[in-house]
Amino acid sequence: MSTTPKPTEINLHQASHVLEIAFDDGSTFNLPTEYLRVYSPSAEVQGHGPGQEVLQIGKQDVNIEKIEMVGNYAIQLFFDDNHDTGIYSWDTLYRLGKEYDTLWPQYLEKLKAAGHERPEPKHLQ
Repeated sequence: MSTTPKPTEINLHQASHVLEIAFDDGSTFNLPTEYLRVYSPSAEVQGHGPGQEVLQIGKQDVNIEKIEMVGNYAIQLFFDDNHDTGIYSWDTLYRLGKEYDTLWPQYLEKLKAAGHERPEPKHLQ
C-alpha cells in the first residue's frame, strides 16, 4: 500500500502558469506548468527505458488547458502544445514537488549543455 500523501486540493492558476497542489501531510507545492511539461511521465518524454529521455525544448510558454482525474490515484494534464499522454500519479506529483529544487536546475543545465537558450516566459515579461 502506498504511503505517499494524497492531494487535498489542486488549483490551476492559468495566468501565472502554476499548478498548486496541497497534500494531506501539510505539504503545498506551486509547480510551474513548464516544469510539469518537461518532466512529464509520458513515454514521449521519458522514453521507454533509462537513458532514453527526450530533452524538451521551447516549453517556457506552455500552459495547462484541462485537468482530468484518473481513478483515485492520478490526474491527466492536457497542455496547450497538444501534449496529453502523461498520467501524473500522486507519487509523481509529490516527488516533483519535493525534488523541484534539484530537478529544475538539472533541466536548465541540460538545456544549456545541448546549446539551447531558454527565453524568459511571456507571462513573466
